[in-house]
Amino acid sequence: MGDVKVAVLGSGVSGLSAAYTLRRNGIEAAVLEKKNHYGGLCSSFTVDGFTFDTFAHLAFSKNSYVNGLFEDKTEYFVHMPEALNYYDGIWVRNPVQNNLFPLKVEEKIEIIKGFIGRWDRSVFNFDDWLRNQYGDYFTDHFPARYTRKYWTVESRELESKWAENRMYKPSIDEVLRGAMSEDTPNVHYSKEMHYPKFGGFQAFLAPLAEEADIRFSMEVCEIDQKSKTLSFLDHEPMAYDRLISTIPLTELIPMLKNVPWEVRKSAEGLDYTSGIMVSLGFNRKNVSPSLWFYIYDEEIYPSRVYSPSIKSPNNVPEGCSSIQAEIYFSKRKPLTELPGVIAEKAIEQMARMGLFKENEILVKDVRVEKYANVMFTREIYHNRKIVRDYLDSVGILYAGRFGEWDYLWVDQSLLSGKRAAEKLVDDL
Repeated sequence: MGDVKVAVLGSGVSGLSAAYTLRRNGIEAAVLEKKNHYGGLCSSFTVDGFTFDTFAHLAFSKNSYVNGLFEDKTEYFVHMPEALNYYDGIWVRNPVQNNLFPLKVEEKIEIIKGFIGRWDRSVFNFDDWLRNQYGDYFTDHFPARYTRKYWTVESRELESKWAENRMYKPSIDEVLRGAMSEDTPNVHYSKEMHYPKFGGFQAFLAPLAEEADIRFSMEVCEIDQKSKTLSFLDHEPMAYDRLISTIPLTELIPMLKNVPWEVRKSAEGLDYTSGIMVSLGFNRKNVSPSLWFYIYDEEIYPSRVYSPSIKSPNNVPEGCSSIQAEIYFSKRKPLTELPGVIAEKAIEQMARMGLFKENEILVKDVRVEKYANVMFTREIYHNRKIVRDYLDSVGILYAGRFGEWDYLWVDQSLLSGKRAAEKLVDDL
């Protein structure tokens, strides 16, 4: 393989973006990927003619640079961000807080009383923040329940900064209107969403990958930051001049030699969720009632379900449809059964919801991703700073959702890789 000037660890969107930026500045980089495909959490896969993504992805960036790389180079469909929620057997338009109309009158009264009775308490955690925004009754029956499913912890165990621009905060007028009428505006943070016509979401990354020197099946097992040497499981060691890492900080720190105990301990204290993806293909159209939907019932395993066939009809054979369900776990909420057993139970649960009949299933695929989301526990900023400061001190650049350890969407991850590459260029 030979030695390299710049090594980029990971071929997800941030790693590909870093390599792309470096090349535009006359610097060649080797992108080292432990798997046999690129894309990371933005990768797609096909099973018997059904194309699925790794978790839910739609493009909605307002950044002209990102759109120039993605949408100017790839044909795409345009979708309105309309989603639903399943709550105690009732379908409610998203977001629930200003679309209460389908709920029972007694429950609407309790929710509205909770909104009116909100008080401005000091915010020490996510639970405090929720109650300030939505009142006690709504918090207990909706976001607190969903937090246990999606984030795998109680809302009081999370801090709140990550949520401030991601959860809609309606006025009391909006709450009242949504309780009395189905005629409410779409208040999603994006007015429209885009998805490739062919190839799954990963098709947006193809223009970046085509230019990159991606070396697959290159799993790094040790990094000597002093001698600037990478060791691999199945390849000869490789020397590098500069290193950009997009792999999780919890994986990177144990690879480094002679890391101080405090840094190792801080890396171990970074929390994240893992996910089971249950991908299903059906022999009929229109299985999903919406582009995506959330499930609040805690006895039903999936927290979020979306439809690849609505994203693009080219994701399925003619006359078919598909859905993907996400089930989350973590070291704070470990699995108690094998993923395959959990997936089968989730399929039975969704069938009982009336989404499909099990004899309509043509394709069934179950996959587990170790790293799904960064968990914003209250210790995150302290631990993350210690780890980042150490990487800065040894000259290792970092980018991406798990490389920075931040709640980054796809466009933010792409820009994160770009920033890391630009910093490297400035340092040369």
